[in-house]
Amino acid sequence: MTARAQNRGRAYPTVRINEEVMREGMQIESAAISVEDKVRLLDALSRTGLSSIVVGSFVSPKWTPQMEHVDELLERFTPAPGVTYKALALNERGRERAAAYTPPLWPGDGLPRTLVHLCDVFVRRNTNRSQADEIATWPDTVERARAERRTEAGIGLNAAWGSNWLGDFTLDQRMELLGRQHDLWTAVGIEVAEVFLGDPMGWNVPDAVEEQLLAIRATWPHIRRFHLHLHNSRGTAPISTYVALRTLDEECTLVLDTTVGGIGGCPYCGNGRATGMMPTEDLVDLLQELGVQTGVDLAALIEVAVLLEEVLGHPTDTHVARAGPRPRGEHLYAMDMPFIETVEEAQHFRLGPSAYTGAPSPWSRPIESPARDALGLEQDRTKQ
Repeated sequence: MTARAQNRGRAYPTVRINEEVMREGMQIESAAISVEDKVRLLDALSRTGLSSIVVGSFVSPKWTPQMEHVDELLERFTPAPGVTYKALALNERGRERAAAYTPPLWPGDGLPRTLVHLCDVFVRRNTNRSQADEIATWPDTVERARAERRTEAGIGLNAAWGSNWLGDFTLDQRMELLGRQHDLWTAVGIEVAEVFLGDPMGWNVPDAVEEQLLAIRATWPHIRRFHLHLHNSRGTAPISTYVALRTLDEECTLVLDTTVGGIGGCPYCGNGRATGMMPTEDLVDLLQELGVQTGVDLAALIEVAVLLEEVLGHPTDTHVARAGPRPRGEHLYAMDMPFIETVEEAQHFRLGPSAYTGAPSPWSRPIESPARDALGLEQDRTKQ
């Protein structure tokens, strides 16, 4: 924890990171990425301290060819102790396939949950169903949970803040659909414990996210778990994420879906790879600066982001993996380092001085700094 975070004294919600690069990220990338490279990525992810990783989806390879070899991936990767591995399955056939790999896949779906898309166009494009079809499944979902003697459930909205085909949605629209779900659960004596808010088309803006969270807390104070799936199509996901952290208090749990490198997107949403998400490594860096514990090894996560760009063959939207974390203590930069101009040279934070070999340096004599001396660091000038 940084001194700034220690002194701030602010209480944030408990944060759980749900890593989606192997599903949300890979489903919009090239289908030619090899299983071998995906195994390398998944194994590296498993060693970062992330506790929840979505490995892929069991869907038709006709429409999502990037997921065609998810079975082979699950056969070849090395599960790490303490990591919950999940996979998306949208129908009974998908659930049967997933069951064959349980474990290492997590055996449950978590809380039973009702869900509806505010955008009827998107759900038709994505799952070949209507909004009315989704709502029609609610009673069966509730009855199944009641028969299983479940005591808690979740409610959810997707395309919560807006749609590329229908425009903005209002708070009243969201609360009306959440309220209908809430009433169904409470009518059978099952408490609503979590709200999921998805945003596949990147319509989130900070004030609307804050407004929604505050409305839920005011209407149903017993709900303390919130799951946000925010896309970054217009660059607002990191800001909206920070607003969510500020809006919720220490009594709450905030689950955040992110992807290493910020890659991701749905082929049905109209924005393709431009959709993106908040990069996981950027979120971990932010949380560490705020004093929020993650249990994630940021240095290891940065190496995954570097590996990801190698596997993809193109840059991602990462920031921390390019500039590095804020240097402190023994990691402060060498005062006599040369000009740093390129992204490759900036990699000195992880590669050392070799990253900037040959870069121009105007210093005719060593740089001296009483302020640096006062830090009492025994640091070789040739090191980082």
